[in-house]
Amino acid sequence: MELPVADPGPVRAEGLLLQCPYCDSEAMHKLAQFLLPGLAAVCIDCTTGDLFRKPSVVAVDMRKEMVDYVTQRSETFISDSLIESEASQDQENEMPEDPFEIVSIFMDDFSSTKRNIIGHVSGWLMSDSREDKIDDFVQEMEMARFWPLERREVIAEVLLKNVDLKTKYHCPEKYENEERLADHKAQCSFRPVTCPNDGCRAKVSVRCMQDHDSACLFKILTCEQNCEKRLLRRDMDRHCVTVCPMRPMKCPFGCDSSFPERNLEQHCSEFLQAHLHKLLKAIHKKGFTDEGLKDHALLLEKHDNDGKLAKSRDVRSLTNVVKNLEAKIKDDSS
Repeated sequence: MELPVADPGPVRAEGLLLQCPYCDSEAMHKLAQFLLPGLAAVCIDCTTGDLFRKPSVVAVDMRKEMVDYVTQRSETFISDSLIESEASQDQENEMPEDPFEIVSIFMDDFSSTKRNIIGHVSGWLMSDSREDKIDDFVQEMEMARFWPLERREVIAEVLLKNVDLKTKYHCPEKYENEERLADHKAQCSFRPVTCPNDGCRAKVSVRCMQDHDSACLFKILTCEQNCEKRLLRRDMDRHCVTVCPMRPMKCPFGCDSSFPERNLEQHCSEFLQAHLHKLLKAIHKKGFTDEGLKDHALLLEKHDNDGKLAKSRDVRSLTNVVKNLEAKIKDDSS
């Protein structure tokens, strides 16, 4: 059983005015994401310790009751807040203005009315076991598409408009006829638009598009390390760490140099003698003075007709080339 989806057309406000139906789509999406974990918590808390009922058995009824409860609370929120503020000067007990906090309070209040004896135990409420069961049931409902996001967004839109006191997340404009409302909707900063980045299906309010674009995983960007590659933002980190020719690397022969990987060949060629001196010092721990090692390195390079020394890219390959050259020099001199 699914809850009916209402048509979010123009709302006839007080005084027969038509209200703009648009709201912040990202805020609505965020609020919709709160609802499923909230429902899961209610279902887990009211069935914990019950051998005859599972969360999935009560989910349909709990969903309807929760939606009815939070919707009713949201509808009277503004008037209730005004009455409370006039009757009490206690700043600490004032209801927050953040819509997400307000709806979370509504859901917590509803959940508290459904907890059984075990559910009221403070140790259970704070336990990792409870959180794990809630997470598992959320995944179960998502896989079964029990309460799809698009249906939760219908509810979230209503809640958002009802509790958004400062109209930060929805358009407050009202008009006396459809024509003026239509003119406004064509320019409303809350009107939803589809992200222009290929592959992204997000619908975002015009006023939030810049923020979305700055984080959209499907936006094509130039490599952060300034190679010629252009790629999706979602692939940037993997590219920079694994295949980017400009990713920084340290010299494989242990000198203090650091450079882009694409410059490894140039570095190995320019610092060949320094690398050879360091390697020969490790191979021939005795029998060579420092000057002797330098002369021996020059001798090796002189006999390296194929340029294999400069082509070596790590200690192991350079060691093999050095030993082969030393054996060749020894044979030639005997």
